[in-house]
Amino acid sequence: MRFEFMLPHQIKEEITKNTPVVLPIGVMEYHGEHMAVGMDTLAVTRVLDRLENQMEVVILPPFSYGAASYAVAAPEGTGSLHVDAAVLAPLAEQIFTGLLRIGFRNIHGIVHHQTENFTSGMPTDLAFKTGAKQAIFKFLERTEGEAWWGKQDMSDYYTRNQAGSDPFNWINLHPLMDCEIIKNYIFDHAGEGETSLLMALAPEGVDMARVSENSTWYTKSAINSSLEKGEQVTSQIVKNLMERLKSQ
Repeated sequence: MRFEFMLPHQIKEEITKNTPVVLPIGVMEYHGEHMAVGMDTLAVTRVLDRLENQMEVVILPPFSYGAASYAVAAPEGTGSLHVDAAVLAPLAEQIFTGLLRIGFRNIHGIVHHQTENFTSGMPTDLAFKTGAKQAIFKFLERTEGEAWWGKQDMSDYYTRNQAGSDPFNWINLHPLMDCEIIKNYIFDHAGEGETSLLMALAPEGVDMARVSENSTWYTKSAINSSLEKGEQVTSQIVKNLMERLKSQ
């Protein structure tokens, strides 16, 4: 269900059911001459299109203006559009605060950009993680008052924390591909892995005629891309996301 098309009575119903609410998070970044600059966003949004057919989920409009960085290519003529993480964190806090005020308590951000380092964090996901925690802290102080954690009715906090049901689990950030998928797939930037993935999810964003042996080092392996490889990893991603979102 797409949030922007929902009527108030539908929103109330999904709040009552604690349906997962998902924010796709991406960037606009150069992915070689053969791929769309929106690859990292498209990977998330198109996977969610498929996920929506298999489970009940509320999908928010995507946020596509993450911290792309210019590490891969300068922006001139390439399409890379970088927004500094210092700007993203307070924006993310405002987005998540708004979702909490609506009444959602099962909120998820899905990121694909630079997620090989998701455990330690990279600028985009760290900004949204910080924004999420700040939103929760401030929301709780606003609604429960200062010293809310020290009250007697929080005496089971650690038990709830282990079960994943404490307030700090109201918002969670996830990589599109978890560690297990990355370990067993060709995780790269605009090479065989990402090109195959986009072939499956958004074929209109791939032009294989623009791949050549003279390409940059990170795109050379794209000649080995295939729709079959992309479909295989897509099915794994969808299955994995279903498990992660249902476990909340």
